[in-house]
Amino acid sequence: MSADQIELASPPFDSVSAVRFSPSNPDHLITSSWDTTVRFYDVATNKQKSKYDHRAAVLACCFSDGNHAYSGGLDTSVRELDLQTESVNHLGQHSDAISSINFAREQNTLITGSWDRTVRFWDPRAANSQQASHELPERVYNMDLVNHILVVAMASRLFHIYDIRKMDSPAQTRESSLKFMTRALACMADGQGYATGSVEGRIAVEYFDPSPQAQEKKYAFKCHRQAIDDVDHVWPVNALAFHPVYNTFASAGSDGTVSIWDHKSKKRLRQYQKYNAPVPSIAFNCDGTKLAVGVSYTWEEGEEGAKTAERPAVYIRTVGDEVKPKGWTASS
Repeated sequence: MSADQIELASPPFDSVSAVRFSPSNPDHLITSSWDTTVRFYDVATNKQKSKYDHRAAVLACCFSDGNHAYSGGLDTSVRELDLQTESVNHLGQHSDAISSINFAREQNTLITGSWDRTVRFWDPRAANSQQASHELPERVYNMDLVNHILVVAMASRLFHIYDIRKMDSPAQTRESSLKFMTRALACMADGQGYATGSVEGRIAVEYFDPSPQAQEKKYAFKCHRQAIDDVDHVWPVNALAFHPVYNTFASAGSDGTVSIWDHKSKKRLRQYQKYNAPVPSIAFNCDGTKLAVGVSYTWEEGEEGAKTAERPAVYIRTVGDEVKPKGWTASS
């Protein structure tokens, strides 16, 4: 293990579905897992502070503030986790698995996306916490939020872009620039656009502005591929995360690698040392000094692969200038 990386003690027992940092405390992390738990860590002391049990695999989690988190998964229940009292509050249900959870801080609204083809809005403080349910044409695979723009990635390579203050219809409907199923999505820290990754080792960089000038800037590229004995091996891009300060982004794949990209110069800035299993989830902390890396089996090889799979692990990497674009100044 290199000096710039630690492995968290007491990781989940089964595949990691998500790692998420607190919006206010750079050392507080939650993880959701197929072992039916959400775990809350202090990464500075490398201690698990608390653990929350679900009735089935947990697919998604997020913080709202420093003291509250939310989770959902195959048991279809939306849970609020009080990280101070360690209590759990059931906000309500979807009718199928919850695949994505985001929190809109300005509106104090929790947004959940599900395989039941709805996006639902919740006010955790209200007695009847579900505020609205919005029908979609397909199952929700991924969502991300920047400012008041919500990007929803669905089955059939469909994308809806919403202004969450006006949810009666999507502001834009798009088809993925990638030919294969969407596996990863992240919005740019500067609010200009988003990146998506597919199961077929490609990333697309997209811009919200519908003008032809802005749309000319969008592009896609191959990654998480490797030639082994002259055969091109292609792995899914499982996760993407934008750096909160520099707006560069990290990608993680089933090849066990994590790379840092500068999408403006279209260059890879760094590839970290390979992990011994796929990387299903990554996240930068709020000040951009750390990257959490969930490492676990992702079932690409089915039951057979599970027999020899490494145990899950969560690593916390201290990041340095490798995440900074060349020639970056505070004004850029």
